[in-house]
Amino acid sequence: MLVSAIAVGLISGTGVTLFRKLILFAQEIYWHELAVTLSKNLPWIIIFIPMLGALVVSLVRFKLEQLETKSIDKAQVVRDVGQLPYAQASLKTVAAALSLGAGASLGPEGPSVELGSNIGSILGQMLQFSSERIRLLIGAGGAAGLAAGFNAPIAGVFFALEVLLRDSYRTSKSSPNSDVSVVVIASVISALVSQISLGERPAFSLPVYEVRSYWELPLYLGLGVLASVVALLFTSAIKQAKKFFAGEWAIAPFMQNVAMPVKLLMGGLCVGLIALTFPEAIGIGYETVESILQDTPFTIPLLAILLVIKLLLTAISSASGFVGGIFAPSIFLGAVLGSLYGQAIAHLLPDSIPIAASPAYALVGMAAVLAGTVRAPLTSVLLLFEMTRDYRIVLPLMAAVGLCAWVLDQSDTSKTDRMIMQWSDLPADIEVLEKIKIAEVMTLNPASVKYSMPLLQAAQFITSGYHHSALVLDDVNHLEGILTTQDLKRILSAPTSDQLFEEMTVQNICTREVLCTFADESLAEALKRMATRDLRQMPVVDRNQPKRVIGMVDRLAITTAYNTALTKRAIAARITATKNHASVLNSTTTVVTNALNVTNTSVNANASNGNSRHNNDHQQEEISGDNSSNNNGNDNSDEQSIDKDNSLSKALK
Repeated sequence: MLVSAIAVGLISGTGVTLFRKLILFAQEIYWHELAVTLSKNLPWIIIFIPMLGALVVSLVRFKLEQLETKSIDKAQVVRDVGQLPYAQASLKTVAAALSLGAGASLGPEGPSVELGSNIGSILGQMLQFSSERIRLLIGAGGAAGLAAGFNAPIAGVFFALEVLLRDSYRTSKSSPNSDVSVVVIASVISALVSQISLGERPAFSLPVYEVRSYWELPLYLGLGVLASVVALLFTSAIKQAKKFFAGEWAIAPFMQNVAMPVKLLMGGLCVGLIALTFPEAIGIGYETVESILQDTPFTIPLLAILLVIKLLLTAISSASGFVGGIFAPSIFLGAVLGSLYGQAIAHLLPDSIPIAASPAYALVGMAAVLAGTVRAPLTSVLLLFEMTRDYRIVLPLMAAVGLCAWVLDQSDTSKTDRMIMQWSDLPADIEVLEKIKIAEVMTLNPASVKYSMPLLQAAQFITSGYHHSALVLDDVNHLEGILTTQDLKRILSAPTSDQLFEEMTVQNICTREVLCTFADESLAEALKRMATRDLRQMPVVDRNQPKRVIGMVDRLAITTAYNTALTKRAIAARITATKNHASVLNSTTTVVTNALNVTNTSVNANASNGNSRHNNDHQQEEISGDNSSNNNGNDNSDEQSIDKDNSLSKALK
């Protein structure tokens, strides 16, 4: 794995470097050559520059969709074992570079992470690694992509561990230190390649400033709360924009039938209009962020306008079909919000209260909004530290980031579903579980003990059968509770005398508040209930008689059912694709056969016509020959008769 990690780092660093150079090349073509040439006499012509870029991106997206359609059945199978579909990896990277070069309000870091992950997946598949090792290389590739994109190897490592590989340690059989070393090596090598190619300077340069007083900490906490609001609005705007372009809005159902190039043209038009009025908001936006951090004068109204425009333009760019990430827009929004907040409190507070300059608040806002958007607070703190290489603001930054992450975690309505999937070691595809009923996977006749059974006897029963738990039933077999191995461990570790232990019964230590499910409920509903207490299994009871147990459902059965459902779906997709392919072949064969039949019919008809003409000619020649013989044999014919026969013979011929 060490050699694989080095290879992933080298290839990812090289790929991200080429990707960044391709972005610069596209920007040079669009905004320096075309824009300067066309806008000399007509300044408004730059509106069409992003639209031209949209047309170019649509061509790449069209080819990309063709590849995805061909590989969709295979992708459904390999995605579950950690193998990413990589046939379209290079096209996605090119589409992202062309999108960002045309001015789309997105960032290069998301495509960089995806490029690195694809490289890790490709390498793992080429070396025929296990799915666990392939997932590790995917995480290492993602870390390498982020490290090269931001020139931040430490943040790349934490991003992989905090986001990409967060759930892998639950089931990983290898050493955690070994896994971390693979990610670290790939990230360091990739960042080194990026530094050699693009330079060692940090992404942003900061002026000299300092935290004037630790009494400012409440002000930074207030910025953290505002950052959580902006992050929530940002993610919601992206979701709503995608619904609009997908035709899911009630007022715009026609968008569902709009072709992808037209959607891209709509997004390009929006980018072009903003480029004409507020050029600071288009593209990646790091120049504007750098200006804010250098304390370049930006008025409060201008900052407020840029905040709203950047948020909406990023949502439109992403939803209309441009390719890019949301790291850079999040940093832009955070910088604008922080500067706006810093200037506002400087105007509101009296001069006698010392506070830091607005760039300090801009830096904290960058980390807070990024943490709220990507839900990775540790990565955000370390990323901003590496991008600025400035330690003076770390404590306020950590406080604001932590509060922002906490506020969003408390307000996240989808947290339960995400927690379910992470807890159950399943991918986030809960719709599959909603279609499967408990009755299909539950175990009949689960292990049970009587509530009056001596505790020692019940413990021997549970341990002899290698059960994790046993249901506790009364004399009429009604559910009274559940006895688990954790209950036994707790009572065994307690300072209880042997005599007292022998006198105890199951009802003395069993858990009486039991969560239950019903046979007609879905696995998704059961998982939500189990996740609230981190349960391994749950009894299934009769809906009409809640005390009557009819079965048991456990985590292993749910996981097996989930994987089986995914396999069935992949098989169905493969069969459908095979039928479609066969249908195309049959249609092609029918067309070819019909064409051949038409050709044969035409040939036969021509041959028949030729034979008919040949026979007619032959008969005519015989008639002519007979006439000639007769004429030649008639010595007494006059000249008028001979001329008449010769004219007739020529006409027949």
